[in-house]
Amino acid sequence: MKKIVLIVLLTLLGGGLSAQTNSRKAARQVEKARRAAMDSVLHLGAVQALESGAFVVEADRLIFKRGRTASVSSNTNFVSRDGDEAFVQIAFNTVLAGPNGVGGITVRGNVSDVTVRTDKKGYLYYGMNVQGIGISARVDIMLIPGTDRASVTVDPNYSSNRITMEGRVLPAVDSRVFKGRFH
Repeated sequence: MKKIVLIVLLTLLGGGLSAQTNSRKAARQVEKARRAAMDSVLHLGAVQALESGAFVVEADRLIFKRGRTASVSSNTNFVSRDGDEAFVQIAFNTVLAGPNGVGGITVRGNVSDVTVRTDKKGYLYYGMNVQGIGISARVDIMLIPGTDRASVTVDPNYSSNRITMEGRVLPAVDSRVFKGRFH
């Protein structure tokens, strides 16, 4: 009798464990589907922002020309465009204020020669020239398919001090960046 009760209990417990395992798998699948749907919506917003010419790429990582990287604050490191005007701001996490008051530089320029194309793998490439008092550079943005993540290369025309920024593409109205003093 004890054996029968023990077998019944083990069977019931085993079924409960199996149900819990299935429930966890289902919850993971639902979460994965929710994340994929959210990424898709964010990607569409990023594409629309780039195509409309009113966007901000909030960078959380900088990559320098020899491969060194730095994690930075996304509200003070960005590339933005609103109509014919563009800003590039780079601010390091230091105690020094820098020329822009937030630890780096902020430059403003006029936008020209905008190009937008999508390759067959789904990468969107957005390029523009930015010309102003403090900047003369080519800015190239590569939006990763299915996400709002992008890589931005700022390539100055008169020096080899290229810098790459990685971050999120947002519509200009949704961005919360802090602009320092600019030239």
